[in-house]
Amino acid sequence: MRGLILITALCLGAMGAHAKPNFSGAWKLVADKSDFGFFPLPQKYEQEIQHQDPELKLKQTQSTQQGEVTVDFVYSTDGEETSNQVRGVPVKTVMKWDEDSLKMEYKLSVQGNDITVTERWVMAEDGKTYSVSRKIVSPQGDVEMKLVLEKQ
Repeated sequence: MRGLILITALCLGAMGAHAKPNFSGAWKLVADKSDFGFFPLPQKYEQEIQHQDPELKLKQTQSTQQGEVTVDFVYSTDGEETSNQVRGVPVKTVMKWDEDSLKMEYKLSVQGNDITVTERWVMAEDGKTYSVSRKIVSPQGDVEMKLVLEKQ
């Protein structure tokens, strides 16, 4: 009887465990489901992600009225700090799993202003979209954003 209870408990525990999602793929912003706060929506916002835990490589292209910018990032999902650059500005990032979502915090300094950005990436159950909840904290004020990206 005890053996049956143990097997049942193990099976129920395994059913409750969620596999961590893989964010690999080509992604495009769903503008009508996204909110950039007081920033205008970009004309184009696309991502190409290669995710082989713990490494996550992100190529992001964004077009605005100021032109198009493509940046490449390399992150580690195990909480190890990574360093990237955006237009010559160093960006220090810590990304780690929080159950089945990714949490990220990155810091940078622009023209003497320290900026901290926190994000949470959550994959939809069907794997066709993921959402990013983003909070930007700067001396000019805080901004909250929500991005929804769809797999292409």
